[in-house]
Amino acid sequence: MTEPARFDRGHTDDLMTFLAASPSPYHAVANAAERLEKAGFRQVAETDAWDGTSGGKYVLRGGAIVAWYVPEGAAPHTPFRIVGAHTDSPNLRVKPLPDSGAHGWRQVAVEIYGGPLLNSWLDRDLGIAGRLTLRDGSTRLVNVDRPLLRVPQLAIHLDRSVTADGLKLDKQRHMQPVWGLGCDVRDGDLIAFLEETAGIPAGEVTGWDLMTHSVEPPAYLGRDHELLAGPRMDNLLSVHAGTAALAAVASASSQPASIPVLAAFDHEENGSQSDTGADGPLLGNVLERSVFARGGSYEDRARAFAGTVCLSSDTGHAVHPNYAERHDPTHHPRVNGGPILKVNVNNRYATDGSGRAEFTAACEAADVPFQSFVSNNSMPCGTTIGPITAARHGIRTVDIGVAILSMHSVRELCGADDPFLLASALTAFLER
Repeated sequence: MTEPARFDRGHTDDLMTFLAASPSPYHAVANAAERLEKAGFRQVAETDAWDGTSGGKYVLRGGAIVAWYVPEGAAPHTPFRIVGAHTDSPNLRVKPLPDSGAHGWRQVAVEIYGGPLLNSWLDRDLGIAGRLTLRDGSTRLVNVDRPLLRVPQLAIHLDRSVTADGLKLDKQRHMQPVWGLGCDVRDGDLIAFLEETAGIPAGEVTGWDLMTHSVEPPAYLGRDHELLAGPRMDNLLSVHAGTAALAAVASASSQPASIPVLAAFDHEENGSQSDTGADGPLLGNVLERSVFARGGSYEDRARAFAGTVCLSSDTGHAVHPNYAERHDPTHHPRVNGGPILKVNVNNRYATDGSGRAEFTAACEAADVPFQSFVSNNSMPCGTTIGPITAARHGIRTVDIGVAILSMHSVRELCGADDPFLLASALTAFLER
């Protein structure tokens, strides 16, 4: 095992900025696009004809982004090297009829998205963010990043059983946040407030995709600031690292031998089955159109896909000091120990032996250590976009990530070194 690459505090500082500025998938892809624009990338529309010119390009669709860099002289059959990630995180999302309330409290009706640790959302100062759709079909991002809502927990005096039986939360009855006082709940109040906040004329918003977020900013933690606490690390940590890696490769003096790609999908937390999810056609369409725009044939497309490799980067589980028995006894990933290679022989992860060799080579090239993760045989194993990508596109895929604690909490915890180590490994992978 090699010694870790030198810790770059600047990368982690920038990750904190990215997390704070990305309270929704729509904000995350807008911020990733802004970083890529600074590296010379340009947006292309899916409705336009594409050309085969070299350089960096990207497609935005909802909460997903696919970006790629075509080196000078790339052939139509040149393979791709892909970093895959996802932009969504478990949270509370606003319902179609959001205005509700009872007993003098004004509330916002929310639906549970994904699998959040519900207790972590209690007694938090929450903002609201997302995408507003106007009458003309255009969209506007909105972010109320101040204490606006709160899901109040029941006082222990009114539920003494919580100390003996544990906290039990009903997703419908107990998770509706309050945002004010008043007995006259009026339909349209929340959207009217957001129109005013975003500077949109009253009555222009006809659709919305809105969600809550904790307004507490990311922060270094620990005696020596060796830990990082923050929201949405699952999986904006990987989106940020992949964006940084792609921008670095595109800005390097030497041209990569393959075509580096970043594919950051939405809806991983609820199955990936959408037009912006990993189980949708977005990635395949972009890769195919890139081949055809360079004058390629179906044969060139098949050759390019056959030589393509994808690193599916998502957070994983660090060994928990209070629950070590929940982990495999011989696989204990530690924070600040470098990225993890995820393995599951039942194909919940896509990694196989050749994938391990691929990731080993990237880590060795970057002087980055890595660790292996497998689930305890007695525990169910989670999954990622990795197996979906491999099966849908016939692309060799390897599942990796960063080990964290408190996954799916409103506030997660990782090692402050690991984001930079992941980005270094991804850069080396894309350069190969």
